[in-house]
Amino acid sequence: MVRALGLAVLYWYASAHNGSLSGALTKWDSNWFIAIATHGYHAMPRELVDAFGNHTDSTGLAFFPGYPLLVAAVAWLPWVSVFGAALGVNVVSGVVAAVGLARLSTNVGASPRVGLLMVVLFAAAPMGVVLSMPYSEALFCALAVWALNGVLERQWLLAGACTALAGLVRPTAAALVLAVGLAAAVALLRRRDGWSPWVAVALAPLGLLGYLGWVGWQTGSVFGWFNLQSSGWHSGFDGGVASWHYLVQQFEKPGQFMEVASVLIVLTVLVLVVLSVVARLPWPVLVYGVGVTVMAVTSNGLMPSKPRLLLPAVVLALPVAFGLADRRLGTQLAVGVGIVGASAWFGAYALVVYPYAM
Repeated sequence: MVRALGLAVLYWYASAHNGSLSGALTKWDSNWFIAIATHGYHAMPRELVDAFGNHTDSTGLAFFPGYPLLVAAVAWLPWVSVFGAALGVNVVSGVVAAVGLARLSTNVGASPRVGLLMVVLFAAAPMGVVLSMPYSEALFCALAVWALNGVLERQWLLAGACTALAGLVRPTAAALVLAVGLAAAVALLRRRDGWSPWVAVALAPLGLLGYLGWVGWQTGSVFGWFNLQSSGWHSGFDGGVASWHYLVQQFEKPGQFMEVASVLIVLTVLVLVVLSVVARLPWPVLVYGVGVTVMAVTSNGLMPSKPRLLLPAVVLALPVAFGLADRRLGTQLAVGVGIVGASAWFGAYALVVYPYAM
């Protein structure tokens, strides 16, 4: 329902600017994912170029294969277009992620109301609109949340398998591999659950390392994927230097609304990290959420894309859900309506008005 409202606002906003809903939903990386699902990596249209206007046979390898391969598989169904398959995968993934967040809330000892609030906060994240686009965030979040559930429930096969699959979807899986791997290692040191934690240790890194290794073989360099990111999108680890300079710049000489909002969202997530530590979230959940945050903040590239990159750190919103659950129902509804409305407008503005949001 939250995402349906967001799409309705996006439709109205796009129409008011002489655009279309489908046009707004198929921007930036959406075109790459759809092209990979349609043509594969080495037969994509030449008009698809990187941030510097270049296209080579290896350019598309910068995008992980899990999401477009799943989209391509669904598109084999009769009368299903690739675009329709992409949206269908995201709808199902969003539902799976929502159920997983409700289960995660129970696993951390919270009430069912906290789970419901977490679902709302997830769907109404600042860049929650990406959950309704041909992007890989919805699928990744679904796999990540269920991997964490597997850890907390000591279902190591579930944790390892979901982490391995997440490694084929987004590089952010590195944070998940760390969390699941450490949790499994602790279980082994404490001699808990027999040999089962070894399953998670063995499975967790396979997807991420497998794809990075394959790209390295395709490009002739062990750092092939990282080189593609750097040369094509000027994206890579810089220890947070670019983020810091961007933050200072916005305070000294504020830019457009989206640029200022991006800084405020990043700062909000950093506050959520502190609140999550104070709330004593289970340490595997905390390791994952902090890991996602560190990866987003310490990389350079397009700074207004940070809110999208931070979406998988949704588990850090648990302290907010804890706090809201203790308030009156009227307060919860008022805050929820405000957040959902702000998210719907923000996503529409980002896709229709601002040219570099994703």
